[in-house]
Amino acid sequence: MARYLLGIDNGSQSTKVTVFDEHGVPHAKARVPLRPNDTPQPGVVEHPDDDLWDSIGAATRAALESFDGSPADIAGVGLCTIRFCRAMLRADGTLAQPVLSWMDERVSRPYEPVNPDVRYVSASSGYITARMTGQFRDTAANYQGVWPIDTDTWAWVDEPDIPRDMLFELVSPGELLGTVTAEAAAHTGLPAGVPVFATANDKAVEALGSGLGDERTLLLSLGTYIAGMTTGARNVHDAKAFWSNFACRPHEYLYESHGIRRGMWTVSWLRDLLGDEDRLNAGAATVAPGSDGLIAVLDWLAPVEAPQRRGAFLGFDGRQGRFHLYRAVLEAIALTLCGNGNAMAAELGTEFDRVLVSGGGAGSEVMMQIVADAFDRPALRAPGGAELGSAICAAVGLGWYGGFDEAVAEMVRPGTEFVPDRTRHEQYQRLQQVHRQIRDYTDPLFSWLAEVQR
Repeated sequence: MARYLLGIDNGSQSTKVTVFDEHGVPHAKARVPLRPNDTPQPGVVEHPDDDLWDSIGAATRAALESFDGSPADIAGVGLCTIRFCRAMLRADGTLAQPVLSWMDERVSRPYEPVNPDVRYVSASSGYITARMTGQFRDTAANYQGVWPIDTDTWAWVDEPDIPRDMLFELVSPGELLGTVTAEAAAHTGLPAGVPVFATANDKAVEALGSGLGDERTLLLSLGTYIAGMTTGARNVHDAKAFWSNFACRPHEYLYESHGIRRGMWTVSWLRDLLGDEDRLNAGAATVAPGSDGLIAVLDWLAPVEAPQRRGAFLGFDGRQGRFHLYRAVLEAIALTLCGNGNAMAAELGTEFDRVLVSGGGAGSEVMMQIVADAFDRPALRAPGGAELGSAICAAVGLGWYGGFDEAVAEMVRPGTEFVPDRTRHEQYQRLQQVHRQIRDYTDPLFSWLAEVQR
C-alpha cells in the first residue's frame, strides 16, 4: 500500500497544505489566504477571530478533496506554524483573545497577565496543537525571543517569568504531539487518530524541506520575512551579523542573517498595484541590471530599532516604468541579502559555495538570475519548503527512515540551477555599495519627516 504524509505550513499570509508520498512527491495541495491582520492602533497587529485554525481546516479539507487517494491513507501529519506569535488560551485550549502576530510590538516584551481568562500562554504552534490533538504539548524549536527557554538545552529555564503551569510540555522536532481528535477530524477532514508530529519554527522547517544541511550552503528564504540562513551544531551567542535559531534537526542550530521585514509582502503589494505577476517578471527581465538608476529602499515595515524608517524608490528621471519598479525591488532584496549573507559567512569563518532559494519568489526566473549574479554563485531553486519539511518530520516520527539525514536524502530533490554572469556580477558589486550606505542618507530624511508630521 502507498504511504502518504500531510505537511502543514501555516504562514504569515496563507496556510498551505500538501499531501506527499514517502519519496517527497506531492500528490495534492491547497492554499488558503489568511485574512488581513487587525491593526486597531499603532503597534497592535492581531490575527482576526480564529483565522489560523479556520485556514488550516479549510486548506486541509481542500487538499484532501483533490487527493486521488483516501484520507485513510494519511499515515501522519507534520505541523508547522508562524514563529514569534503569541497565543493566550483558555483552560480548554481555545483562544482567550486574538493571536498576536510576530509584527505586534507586545511579542517583543515578556507576557503580562492582564486577562483573567488566560490559562495557558503558547506559540501559535502550541495553540494549533491543542486544537488538533487536545494535548498541551509543543515543539521546543518554536520558542525564541522573550520566551523563558534555555537555548542550549532546549528546555524551560528553572524559574520562568511565566508560571510554569501556564507553559506547555516541550518535545523535539519529529516527536509525537498527539493524535487528531474527533472534533479536529470534523474540522479538517483528517481521520480521527492520525498521529501529529512536531516540527520547529517556520524558517527552520522551510530550511529542512529545502535540503539545507551544511555550513557552505546559504538558503535565501523569500517569505514575508526574508533572511539568509545556514546551519551548524554550535549555539553561537552574541554574534554581530546573525543570530542562532533552533534548527529542525534536534539540538542543531539555524544561523540567520539580518533580514528584510515584509520582504515578499512588498513584492505582493507592488504586484497588486502594477498588474499580473507573470507579465511583471517577463518585463523585468528586459530591464538592464541597475534598473536604469532606480533604487528601492525596503523598509515598508520599519525595524524596531529604527521606527522612523519608511520604504522608498529613489532615482526617477523619466526613463523608468512599472518593470523598473519591480526589478528595483527584486535587486534590493538580492543585494541586501548578499551583503548580509557575506557578513554572516565572515563571522562564521566559512564561505558559501552555492545559494538555495525557497519561497514564492523562487518561481521567478528573473529573481533567480538576479540572485546568481549578485552572489556570483550558482543559485538553485529549493524544491521543497515548510510543507515538505513538515512531512519529513512526520516521516522521521513514524520511523520510516533512520533519521533526518536519511529522510532528507530520500525526500528532497534539487531544483533548477541558475549560473552567474560575471559582467552583471561586477555591476551588482558596485550597486551593493549604494545599498549598503543608502540609509545613511535616508534615515535623517525620514527622522525629519516624522518630526514634521507629528
